[in-house]
Amino acid sequence: MLELLFCATLTVLPDYLYRRFAQGRRIGHEITLFSVWYELRYGLTACLLLTISLITVVFYYHPSSTDVSSYFRTVTILSERPGRVKEVFVTNNQILQAGDPIFSLEDDTQRAAVDSARARVAETEAEFSMVEAELAASKGAVDQAAFSVKQAQEELAVQQELLARGSGAASQREVDRLANVVAGRQGALDSAQANLLSVETRKSVLLPAQIASANAALREAEVAVQKSVVYASIQGEVQQFALQPGDLVNPILRPAGILVPREVGAEQFLAGFNQISAQVLKVGMIGEMTCLSMPFKIIPMQVNWVQDFLPSGQFRPSDQIIDVQDRARPGTVSVRMAPLFKGGADGIPRGSKCIANVYTSNHERLATEDLPLGTWLFLHMVDTVGLVHALILRIQALLLPVQTLVLSGH
Repeated sequence: MLELLFCATLTVLPDYLYRRFAQGRRIGHEITLFSVWYELRYGLTACLLLTISLITVVFYYHPSSTDVSSYFRTVTILSERPGRVKEVFVTNNQILQAGDPIFSLEDDTQRAAVDSARARVAETEAEFSMVEAELAASKGAVDQAAFSVKQAQEELAVQQELLARGSGAASQREVDRLANVVAGRQGALDSAQANLLSVETRKSVLLPAQIASANAALREAEVAVQKSVVYASIQGEVQQFALQPGDLVNPILRPAGILVPREVGAEQFLAGFNQISAQVLKVGMIGEMTCLSMPFKIIPMQVNWVQDFLPSGQFRPSDQIIDVQDRARPGTVSVRMAPLFKGGADGIPRGSKCIANVYTSNHERLATEDLPLGTWLFLHMVDTVGLVHALILRIQALLLPVQTLVLSGH
């Protein structure tokens, strides 16, 4: 309507003034309801063409979006294991700091596992004392077997020397017997040495591995006990939280509540613009925004991110081939905007419904480039008509309460 009135001032009004004062035609006489088209056909045609052109230029070079909001991520309050609630430490709508306890689960089984793991650690540590005694006994057995072998070898050597001299005090049978004794005692020595090696291996390899495994089991049991208490991972406000002692909590089927972060999403607004504006939207563009939660305030904004793909093109592989005509709904170009000045969005609740304009500025091109006259005039015109869109946004800001409270009946 604003564009139509503006264009009519430049087209229909001069046409009417010419008809009225140059040709002497009067409303109600020569200009009637039935003859208005014929009498003002040039002005009406020019007004229609100029209005369409103006609206096209305004909305193309200065895009507008009614789909603007500050999105934020909530954190689900979940335990890492299912269980029944033992104690609740917070209430609904309470502000939590990172690390504050929220609730605890029954942990009798987990604490019993901790006691069992500690007993296993103590048992394994006690085995170190036992293996020291076994090691000393094994070393003694090796020394004893070695002495027996040496003694038998010396007796065998004496008998062999006497037999070689032809002494009657030695016989071949005695020599063979002593040789068998040496072999038997050598086997006992080998067995004692193998037993010593087994005890040393148990001390240096097996028991350290067992104590490490027992300590790992103890840590695992202690972690399971710690998981019985759910803590806040970030600062936030507790919502939809109504746990009571005895309630069953399941990390998959039954969450405990929601934690709304205090800062995530603050002063960051996501806007969806029509695809036709994709070539115009650039990082750094200046814009303005008004929100339903603060309708009489115009907030200067700046574009700090433009998404280079459209969410409507997303698909997931399935057993059906995608038919493009089934994706008829066009997607929007997602743009992230932030207040131009710090604190500009203070007082606007996160998730508010907002309206935003962004404005194309050719000031730098006009100041630095040597442009042809036609281009120079067109760029000046583009920058100038941005004022129309800014005025429309302010009218929308004034009419938001009327549309919401009166016309929509909410």
